[in-house]
Amino acid sequence: MSLTLGTGMILDAALGEPKWLWSRLQHPVVYVGRMISFLDSRLNDGTMGKAKGLVLLTVLILSGLTLGAVIAKMGTLFEIFAIFVFLAQRSLMDHVSEVAQALRISLDDGREAVAKIVGRDTAQMSESDVIRAAIESAAENFSDGVIAPLFWYLILGLPGLLAFKFVNTGDSMVGYKTPKYMDFGWATARFDDVLNWVPARLTALLISLPLIWQRQTTLFAKIKADAALHRSPNAGWPEAALAYTLDIALSGPRWYHGTQQKYPWVNAGGKQRLNPHDIDRVTHMIWKTWGICVCIIFAMALL
Repeated sequence: MSLTLGTGMILDAALGEPKWLWSRLQHPVVYVGRMISFLDSRLNDGTMGKAKGLVLLTVLILSGLTLGAVIAKMGTLFEIFAIFVFLAQRSLMDHVSEVAQALRISLDDGREAVAKIVGRDTAQMSESDVIRAAIESAAENFSDGVIAPLFWYLILGLPGLLAFKFVNTGDSMVGYKTPKYMDFGWATARFDDVLNWVPARLTALLISLPLIWQRQTTLFAKIKADAALHRSPNAGWPEAALAYTLDIALSGPRWYHGTQQKYPWVNAGGKQRLNPHDIDRVTHMIWKTWGICVCIIFAMALL
């Protein structure tokens, strides 16, 4: 099981999302999205929103568990391919690195690049704002796009990984606090929080492990304190871990839909004036953390 997972991780790191494959085939997540859109159009009519949202959540969980069980029975090669498809380490790092590359051309290019991976307003961003947005996206997506799928695979095998990915995709589509989705998306959003609770804290521990190993024993307490400032019960953990490990300030004020939101700083005493090299530092740190995960998983296979 661990050997299968480790092989899938290495395949994902080597290939990412190859254009030669996904230009010819639809990525499986696209089909998951279509299923969610179909259920949204049929169920989300403004009545019994929470009850119908529970139906959506149930369909997502059962679909993921069933598909995962079917693929697992098809053999190890099919299971490795599924792990490769549903992990996002290489593609995440590529997208974040593209922001640094774009900023080295111009600020406008950097804003355009970061707009592809974040939902906040980018038109008025400074260079530091662009970099913080990219780093925060890297932190959150490393947790729920890599560590959480690995965690649920180790707990429940491929059915667990796919069930998590189905719910996580649902949260990204209907988990908004808007009039349309406040009730209908509630169950999926809350269950996604539950599924990410342990992985988010595990991600923070893995990121900060090298410094904790150097007897910086108070570091995790600082991470925990600043994670509690975040509006999300989970996203603050990997974000705070990167902020303290690299001694940079994250979060802080940003704009959504033309309105400035004055969020508190994470590691307020860290460096606030950032440059593209700080994105390079983050991608290096995340790859190092990924490497620690690979070593742990192959060690489990040997045992």
